[in-house]
Amino acid sequence: MALDPETTIHWHGHAAVEVQTPGGKVVLIDPWFGNPKSARQASSVDRCDVMLVTHGHADHMGDAIPIASRTHPVWPCIHEMSLWLARQLPGGQDAVIGMNKGGTVDAKGIKVTMTNAVHSGGDWNAEAGMPMYLGDPAGFVIELENGYRIYHAGDTAAMEDMRLIGELYRPNLAMLPIGGHYTMDPRAAAWAVELLGVKDVMPIHYGTFPILSGTPGQLRDELAKRSLGHVEVHAPQPGGKVQ
Repeated sequence: MALDPETTIHWHGHAAVEVQTPGGKVVLIDPWFGNPKSARQASSVDRCDVMLVTHGHADHMGDAIPIASRTHPVWPCIHEMSLWLARQLPGGQDAVIGMNKGGTVDAKGIKVTMTNAVHSGGDWNAEAGMPMYLGDPAGFVIELENGYRIYHAGDTAAMEDMRLIGELYRPNLAMLPIGGHYTMDPRAAAWAVELLGVKDVMPIHYGTFPILSGTPGQLRDELAKRSLGHVEVHAPQPGGKVQ
């Protein structure tokens, strides 16, 4: 299956992705609209049916809580994050679905499966003067109403688990970080593409700051080196869409 014509995907810079599904739902992933590349303000978001945050770093949690407080989405997340969110969101525990890696939940007709990611997952707690743990980092495989599957890897190093993710869940589109330094770089991302077996990839988590130096062009070069030049790299400008 190529890109799904019934699905529209907007990239808002960094790891922030907005998916408009075939069934008319809006899924937000890691909605940090305050990132330097975003052309959209968080205050302009008036609809979110499903919220997904891969881990607790501020550049991924971003604007998720203010948006969720207004739009009241279903919010599947790792167990420890759900315990914290229950004290942050209107509706408490009813506003979130705590889960863990390997689990699948139905979120308003959309199947969300949590996968492994190799990264860290806390943030600074100013009141306590120490880091706050918000659960292990994760990725998500999102199966839309028509069966189209998107894998958002979150922040991660390349890992052998991606072969398993490919075999178990058969994603059609992989959203992979390529910036380097905090995540895998284009060379490692090309290896991940091979393990996943996808034909379409959308690079994320690059270009936000100079330290995230990987580029889509470098990813294309690395794919070609692995005889994967047929893989389509979808790299819209921030605010642009993949459709």
